[in-house]
Amino acid sequence: MLNKFLPDEHVPSVFDIDPEQLKAKGIRGVITDLDNTLVAWDVPDATEDIKRWFEKMDDHGIQVTIASNNNETRVKLFSEPLDASFIYSARKPLSKAFKKAQKQMNLNKDEIAVIGDQLLTDVLGGNSAGFHTILVVPIVQTDGFFTKINRKIERRILNWMRRRGKITWQRRDQ
Repeated sequence: MLNKFLPDEHVPSVFDIDPEQLKAKGIRGVITDLDNTLVAWDVPDATEDIKRWFEKMDDHGIQVTIASNNNETRVKLFSEPLDASFIYSARKPLSKAFKKAQKQMNLNKDEIAVIGDQLLTDVLGGNSAGFHTILVVPIVQTDGFFTKINRKIERRILNWMRRRGKITWQRRDQ
């Protein structure tokens, strides 16, 4: 059961995700979390670096959909200037939003990667839906109330995985 929390990859940030490497794995679409994955949870707009990251993915033919548990206003205001498709109130880790994103992109499961900063929402949801998962380090160490609870559980799961040799990397937020 705990293997559902094990990401396929771990990188420091989305900027360490190379579209050429994604394409070499057959990835043609990305479902990415928003808060603490693309920008800090309290930053309303995309940074210039994130805008360039979206352009780079587009230049390489990789579709990007933002899937966030946040509300419509937050996700729409962030996504629309990027001309990015989005799903708000995604209720991750439930599979409905992941399936919706897959349908919108018109891709097979093995052509999609899920990127996020949380094991309990992004990685669990992506793994359960059958996608390649990439865990990034949260951008900031502050979180909303429910995410703080998730982080405590997440630390326990990561420590269990580390003790059993399932992961060798150490997150800087631990």
